[in-house]
Amino acid sequence: MLRSSQPLTGPNRKRCREDEVLLGMVLDEGERGFIIDTRSAQAAKQARMTGGGTEPKSSYPQWRRLHRPLERGRPLQESFIKLVEACNDTSANMDRWLSRLESCRWLSHVKAALSTACLAAQCVDREEASVLVHGAEGTDTTLLVTALAQVILDPSCRTLLGFQGLLEREWIEAGHPFHLRCARSAYSHARLKQEAPLFLLFLDCVWQLSRQFPFSLEFSERLLLTLFDNAYASAYGTFLCNNEKERRVCLCKVKENTHSLWAWLNQPGEKMKYLNPLYSHNALVIWPSVEPQSIQLWQGLFFRWIRSSQYVDEAWAEIQRLVEGT
Repeated sequence: MLRSSQPLTGPNRKRCREDEVLLGMVLDEGERGFIIDTRSAQAAKQARMTGGGTEPKSSYPQWRRLHRPLERGRPLQESFIKLVEACNDTSANMDRWLSRLESCRWLSHVKAALSTACLAAQCVDREEASVLVHGAEGTDTTLLVTALAQVILDPSCRTLLGFQGLLEREWIEAGHPFHLRCARSAYSHARLKQEAPLFLLFLDCVWQLSRQFPFSLEFSERLLLTLFDNAYASAYGTFLCNNEKERRVCLCKVKENTHSLWAWLNQPGEKMKYLNPLYSHNALVIWPSVEPQSIQLWQGLFFRWIRSSQYVDEAWAEIQRLVEGT
């Protein structure tokens, strides 16, 4: 599985011989690969006017391009805002609540992300084909799809340490702009153009996987909630800045001046808090259902400030006690 930014074909349909050779070397003679573009065909076409675009079929004859549009900007942020507002409206009756939940379209974004990740995983697992994923810059929906596909395919990414490595590799080192995307929360009245909850959408999708496969992920919901909190406000430097260059070169000097979230999570006393007591190693691919009945609202996150989690916490503590006693 490969990832990149969009090719810079531009309005004059420029070619990059080096890119063509590079992708050609990935495939043996007679093999085919898939390019999953997370933009619509129309959006990719429009991007040519500003210097971007997508791969011409004539230049990449062994690659088949598939468009699976995913929201990554303002529409996704507005969806998040509407969902938070609906969840905080405790006066709404059932009909109004269901109507607001549908109109915010957050669960539709979750379904779309999981569906596209499953497509990428199927190309790798069932077609035994190479896959290149990209959108525009390759730092938003691209990372969402590649990271989710690896959780689906690779059991090592479903362990606590493996999941941390996945986040470090696919989100932090790959340059997801956390500073811009997570600049404020859905409660803020100052809307930044570049703000969008892509990382939250990823965490929500992972939660959906953990709910559908409760024995297959070594970590619990508590880890996902902790990651969400630290992406938006953190005492650690792990999610600071927009890319590795900023972390290493800019005035922040994150590596020298801050502590790592992973170092804290992996302390023996802390680590146990984030483990799933029901975990059992599953070497198989986990294929999630994306039917409407299977995608649920992540209540542990979106209701966490208006509904106590006391009984759920006590139930998990009892489960952990029973597992440790066997």
